[in-house]
Amino acid sequence: MDRETTCCFTGHRPDKLPWGTDESDPRCLALKARLDGAVERARQAGMRHFICGMARGCDLYFAEAVLSLRERCPDLTLEAARPCETQADSWPQAERERYKAILDRCDYETLVQHHYDRFCMQRRNRYMVDRSALVLAVYDGTPKGGTAQTLLYAIRKGVKTDILELEAEE
Repeated sequence: MDRETTCCFTGHRPDKLPWGTDESDPRCLALKARLDGAVERARQAGMRHFICGMARGCDLYFAEAVLSLRERCPDLTLEAARPCETQADSWPQAERERYKAILDRCDYETLVQHHYDRFCMQRRNRYMVDRSALVLAVYDGTPKGGTAQTLLYAIRKGVKTDILELEAEE
């Protein structure tokens, strides 16, 4: 893949979202609509390859937005960047099934490492940023956590960021 046409994503898991796992909440629906718009803007800016870290919450929203856009724009590709083989093993059954369904529709799958360790998520995030010209993010402004670390890494590396703030939904 060409870095100049690659976009990756970082965002919060359900425990940091005001609506948790209730995706019927109007704030969640509004965020998904904004995410659809951000993915479309990225496509219009020349992005053709999208990398998703496949975490619960916003990552899966992003993957679904790319897959939806790919139905109209078949030149788009989606890569699942998995931090380890056991990423979804402890998730609720419905989310494991959603994960598998998304994985089955990805054009590429990258396994960053086989076994979980405390750094595998960070390695996955750096893998994505290092291959991207644009980082899309759903971010609530908190200075701790994987989303904040990924954005800081992208900024240090000079990678363009497009941040969708959570406060706009409330």
